[in-house]
Amino acid sequence: MGPKKGPLRIIIAGGDSTRAGQVATLLGGLGHEVVTVVEDLPALTNLSEEYWPDVAIVIVGDSSQAALGLIRRIVKEAACPVIAVLDTQDRAFITQAARLGIFAYIVDGHDPQEFHSTMDIALCRFAEYHDLEGAFGRRAITERAKGLLMERHACSEEAAFNMLRDRSRLTGRKLIDLAEAVLLSHLLLPGVENPSPSQVDSQVRETSGGMEASC
Repeated sequence: MGPKKGPLRIIIAGGDSTRAGQVATLLGGLGHEVVTVVEDLPALTNLSEEYWPDVAIVIVGDSSQAALGLIRRIVKEAACPVIAVLDTQDRAFITQAARLGIFAYIVDGHDPQEFHSTMDIALCRFAEYHDLEGAFGRRAITERAKGLLMERHACSEEAAFNMLRDRSRLTGRKLIDLAEAVLLSHLLLPGVENPSPSQVDSQVRETSGGMEASC
């Protein structure tokens, strides 16, 4: 599975509101969707289940330590590549950020074409270094569950995602667990050949790991 094609769902973290707004406008001009903008660590909650981002942009301003904290949290929770935008020159920061798991960085960050090419590179690297049993596997399961909900309820992709997200909030269960439950329930519906337990497990594994990561 290669990098996602088309518009990306992007979160922006760090920087002041003015700088974050500039980056959001630039990304919107490239056709992408900025799903949230957060300035500090307390605002980073339930990133993957709330927003399901494709890319995270961390703006590095005066406080590189704060930026490192944001990167650490996003890498742990968001399951997406992180790109640092360096508004200050700090080689030590780049070294530390690389150790935490950023996939690329941009100096200055005012050139739309540079953003476009850097995100392509980051997504490609992310696909190469993460196997499908991890982040992309979870994404594949969720995408398939959304498709089943869209078919069953004759609704849009956004409405199907909202069903999963709202149920996750209501029950306190992880979104990925609910998506897997949708897949399993589909296999047991009338009109679907009744599978054995081993066949059920096999089909779920095929959804999460049956594709090969490539660029």
